[in-house]
Amino acid sequence: MRSFVRASELGQLQQAADELGVTQQAVSKRIAALERELDVRLFTRTARGVELTLDGQAFLPHARDVVAGVDRAVAAVRPGSRALRIDVLGLRSAQAVVLHDYWRSYPETNLDVVTLRVDDPREAAAAVQAGDIDASFRSVTDPATLPRDVRMIHAFDSPLELLVGPRHPLASARTLTPQRLRGHRIWVPGIAPRSEWADFYDQLATDFDLRIDAAGPHFGDEVLLDILADTADVATLVGSRDRYLWPVNHDLRRIPIVDPTLAYPLSLLLPRANPHPGLRAVIDHVAGLAPLPTPMWRPSWAPAT
Repeated sequence: MRSFVRASELGQLQQAADELGVTQQAVSKRIAALERELDVRLFTRTARGVELTLDGQAFLPHARDVVAGVDRAVAAVRPGSRALRIDVLGLRSAQAVVLHDYWRSYPETNLDVVTLRVDDPREAAAAVQAGDIDASFRSVTDPATLPRDVRMIHAFDSPLELLVGPRHPLASARTLTPQRLRGHRIWVPGIAPRSEWADFYDQLATDFDLRIDAAGPHFGDEVLLDILADTADVATLVGSRDRYLWPVNHDLRRIPIVDPTLAYPLSLLLPRANPHPGLRAVIDHVAGLAPLPTPMWRPSWAPAT
């Protein structure tokens, strides 16, 4: 099946043989055996190599699925044979920054950082369960909904900062307490239902009586930063390790929040059995991050540190 897929993609039996580490005759025999089993012709020979027949075209997508499934099955029991694949919320997020710091310390690590386009962390847990990724920096706020063969551990806490423009009434503060945020509009556009950050901001707003506004779609960080620079009554919350860039003339200010430090808990979803061998070093790295200043507030659903 693999010989058929590679030959169809390359259009040359010899190239497929070279890639698979066998002879051209071996590839020809394998494809001939497959054609006998299916009782159809999969290829026609041309001056340039081989081309799929109509039956071959119909068979190819299913053959690709079979080969991919076999690869996933092998990787599930031999995880060290491929790159460590970890999902993060975004490439500018605190998780990505911490992973980049880890990779800079251990550049020999075969690391693949991905961003699943899902908001519900249970979908990320399902991807871990299926073996599509080795781990995910996500938090399932109701642990009872985790798949039985996926576990969630505390990774690290990300302290929040208030991000404001130069004309905001809090712009001159060196630090802020949550109480000083009351009454100010904190705009966090695009909070997705069923996401962990929706649960986080709901509890944060309730516990500190904050005005968190999720109105409107999120048109991207650049638009949000432009609006903060141009207005005097809008602020937002960002993680201290989150990476944001803006033009110098925006003159935005990141102000730490203290007494208590508001901590966004970052968890790691990973398989209960046979996790990728490279995960141990990543877990040790994040466990070694400096603790946050106390007192500290974390949502009730945050995993124990």
